[in-house]
Amino acid sequence: MKAWSVMGNSQRLDGGAMFGNAPRALWARWLEPDERHCIPLACRALLVTDLDGKNVLFETGIGAFFDPKMKARYGVVEQEHVLLNSLAAIGFEHADIDAVVLSHLHFDHAGGLLVPWREGADPELLFPNARYLVGREHWQRANDPHPRDRASFIPALNLLLEQSGRLELIDGNHSPTLGDAVRFEYSEGHTPGLMLAEIGGEGGIVFCADLIPGRPWVHVPISMGYDRYPERLIDEKGVFLADKLKRRVRLFYTHDPEVAMSSLSTDERGRYLPVDDVVELTGIEL
Repeated sequence: MKAWSVMGNSQRLDGGAMFGNAPRALWARWLEPDERHCIPLACRALLVTDLDGKNVLFETGIGAFFDPKMKARYGVVEQEHVLLNSLAAIGFEHADIDAVVLSHLHFDHAGGLLVPWREGADPELLFPNARYLVGREHWQRANDPHPRDRASFIPALNLLLEQSGRLELIDGNHSPTLGDAVRFEYSEGHTPGLMLAEIGGEGGIVFCADLIPGRPWVHVPISMGYDRYPERLIDEKGVFLADKLKRRVRLFYTHDPEVAMSSLSTDERGRYLPVDDVVELTGIEL
């Protein structure tokens, strides 16, 4: 297996929202805000080739499905569908993908499933040869969201996924499509049924999704204002990091603007630290 970090559309979002109840004086040291208090964020995907004979894409980023007004509201920087360009740069088309694994269906993680916005045109799915893997618990949330997070979902996406005939809902630690090659675990603190994918077992990579969006959030007490249950997320994160440190599993970040992957260590007080940063994965062996 080989792993590639694949960039999607980037965003600029309010730093206070991204760091929850952490004071600005603290988080501004980690990611420098602009005059509107916004910080840069990536929407990075992970491509793993020859994973049980398949090309598997973990997430799709925000994509370019928003109309111009909504792009501006949510701080989407580029107009084009950056993920498609990034895949093409390493020799892949979206039709080459055999499976798309979605940690959850918030628009900044699943919007890249859709073709770019065109005035008057209906939304359409990309990745015509892929199975779409979603956790069953989160699928239920996406179909009946709470008012607090309803705006985080794309109204047309669920129906398109169902109509594709290629939606696969995951209940446990493994899926029929990927078998033992990928192990899933779940988190509830950010959104119900957030699905975290680990590839390669001990010494491998885990896609951290919004449990740990980037290096600053490795610090256990740090959560986001978007998290459903911040205290629960912090507890889940502590258990998650202890396991990954013990088994030398590296962390893959979707939203870190500078770094794709880190290893884990601890300091003299036992606090978790990201170390051995990797800016970009360029076909590394797993």
